[in-house]
Amino acid sequence: MSVRYGTSVFHRVACISSKRNGQARGFFHTAIRTQEKVGQSEHNDRTTHFGFETVPESAKESKVGAVFSSVASSYDTMNDLMSLGIHRLWKDHFVRSLNPGSRAGETDDTRGWKILDVAGGTGDIAFRMLDHATTINHDTKTSVTVSDINPEMLAEGRKRSLETAYAGTERLKFLEANAEKLSMVESNSIDLYTVAFGIRNFTDKQRALDEAYRILKPGGVFACLEFSKVNNPLFNGIYKRWSFGAIPLIGQLVAADRGSYQYLVESIEKFPSQSEFRNMIELAGFMVPGQGWEDLTGGIAAIHKGIKPLS
Repeated sequence: MSVRYGTSVFHRVACISSKRNGQARGFFHTAIRTQEKVGQSEHNDRTTHFGFETVPESAKESKVGAVFSSVASSYDTMNDLMSLGIHRLWKDHFVRSLNPGSRAGETDDTRGWKILDVAGGTGDIAFRMLDHATTINHDTKTSVTVSDINPEMLAEGRKRSLETAYAGTERLKFLEANAEKLSMVESNSIDLYTVAFGIRNFTDKQRALDEAYRILKPGGVFACLEFSKVNNPLFNGIYKRWSFGAIPLIGQLVAADRGSYQYLVESIEKFPSQSEFRNMIELAGFMVPGQGWEDLTGGIAAIHKGIKPLS
């Protein structure tokens, strides 16, 4: 099944724009990738950012892995600090906006969404998705696979899942995988791809978006919740002072890990703006509804969505 919203607005947009979008995607994507290949041939060891530090691309994955191995057991505390304590409200809103699960009137053989929650190791989004599908849409067939590159984060998710009704069932699975190389996931097999507070840590974000496009079914939805750019200058100044002045210090006091928290606030600063990230989603081939994002709390975070056109 494909993910549908209300009166299938996304479905119609995807259908109308499928052919045109496919042609545009082919042209622009080829041009961009050709340019990247030229760059790769000129630079044997490409660099990227790790917070404000410039590092070889080959080194970023292990550096990010070390950060999340360090914060896995205190992940909620970390997000409380990063979001001033309101990340739980954002996550609830994110899930409600996606409305996972079946619609009334659908036959039993079409019920149940297949959801991939990427960089979702602790299960925060997955558990919310399953709760919503079960209690709101009375759907007991929707399933979520939680994918994460970090085994410590997955271990935390498995531990937390034992407190839910989904542990040990077919509705909840865990997968250790790199979001940029999801070869174990079949093309056109996923109804909904979610990633919350994770994509800013990826080495090659465009490649991850390409993989999301590949594995989603036609009509399927990509949905991302991520820290973003505050759109009020006064509020932005206050938030940055809190982020760079207080969070690393609190990380040192609470978790004895100033370095990891310093990286996390720097990674937010380096993440593309709302409009830049929307353009990346479009480059991967997705149709973007409206302006392409919804700001939360003045832009501290934003929700981005894209729909894979119908073939």
